[in-house]
Amino acid sequence: MTQSRQIKLAAYLVGTGMHIASWRHPHAKRNASIDIDYYQDLAKKAEEGKFDVAFIADSLAINSESHPNILNRFEPITLITALANATKKIGVVATASTSYIEPFNQARLFASVDHISKGRAGWNVVTTRDLSGNTARNFSKQEHYEHDYRYERAEEFLDVVFGLWQSWEKDAFIQNKETATFYDRSKLHTLNHKGEFFQVEGPLNIGPSPQGRPVIFQAGSSPAGQRLAARSADVIFTHQFDYEKGQLFYKNIKQQIADAGRNPDDVYILQAISPIIGDTLAEAKQKKADLDALITDEQVLLFLQDYFHGKVDFHGASANEPALSFGLDTLQGVRYEFRERFQKDLLSANPTLRELYSWLTGSKEIDALVGTPEQIANELIRWFEGRVADGFMLMTPLLPDGLDEFVDKVVPLLQEKGLFRTEYEGNTLREHFGIPFPLQTTNKQSEVKTNEI
Repeated sequence: MTQSRQIKLAAYLVGTGMHIASWRHPHAKRNASIDIDYYQDLAKKAEEGKFDVAFIADSLAINSESHPNILNRFEPITLITALANATKKIGVVATASTSYIEPFNQARLFASVDHISKGRAGWNVVTTRDLSGNTARNFSKQEHYEHDYRYERAEEFLDVVFGLWQSWEKDAFIQNKETATFYDRSKLHTLNHKGEFFQVEGPLNIGPSPQGRPVIFQAGSSPAGQRLAARSADVIFTHQFDYEKGQLFYKNIKQQIADAGRNPDDVYILQAISPIIGDTLAEAKQKKADLDALITDEQVLLFLQDYFHGKVDFHGASANEPALSFGLDTLQGVRYEFRERFQKDLLSANPTLRELYSWLTGSKEIDALVGTPEQIANELIRWFEGRVADGFMLMTPLLPDGLDEFVDKVVPLLQEKGLFRTEYEGNTLREHFGIPFPLQTTNKQSEVKTNEI
């Protein structure tokens, strides 16, 4: 059955929120990042709002400049398993790297969560950025994999995992007690993969889930990341601050999906947003100012020193000094996301170091997303109808306040416009999105719509 296009929503759950100083806010819960009851309450609130996904990020290393909410937190696959048991409908998605685990382990972990959640699991595929500088050394390696190499390796990694998830046909386990036949041998498929990076025989020791396989999320913005997403992702998570640039990204990635031989309408693009909601515009602006006032100069300068890998000396600087005075507009060898998203804007915006910090940490907001529920709903509708996004990843600066306010005040406005569900359409994450259901095949993969199964 064909449905009109509707907004998709994911809740990014991370301790007390995305803002680096959120833990200092009077409403923040102590030890939120390792409080399972707190996380389950967040997931239940997102489910109350009929969100598609409760999303958990990850990193494999920390240092003294790491965000407070990642210094002490749960392993994400373990966490989403607990969230699945506390909820009934909402999808649960965990971030997991392809660089520091074997494909067989990853396939088994996510297949297990998919069974436990009854078909609500998703995997956010990352290759791991070495923001801490010591990721490789946590895994008995001296050097982190180079960027393009990581993505080449990830493509084969996903091929292996997808193949392992097809080890068993859905009706293979007949368990006939009279004939002593536990499974139909003709419905077992051994992978026997021999590639450039991996040699994996298989089969996987767990059968297919109600949704065939977990839903694949991917957030790469570099050319290599976009190529991987276009080839393999069901949902693409991006962070475009500008409406026109967002439209261009949307158009380009949809074309890459088509070029990869896939239907662009079957892949969803979620734009990251960090709204701050007030009953009035003045109240929303004050909330933002109150949060920003909790950031220390030391945090700003230590973060920037780490972000630019010591290429710029911020020693003795003030966070209120203009970033242009440090030559950041012409700095060479900087990260892709800085070069592509921020470096060109430095001349026109002339931010202070504190403001630049806000850009880089994602706490710089689109002005229209600091305001009343009506302002924010209207801006999301504009981005959705303008084909900048198929939905949004809510990365609220302060939890639980931001999630509570969005569910209670913004979601009803989207529902009134007929652009967001009032009830879940099905039970699995694939059904929430309407993502094609993968059919078992021993050669080229084929797919049919979920509602045709």
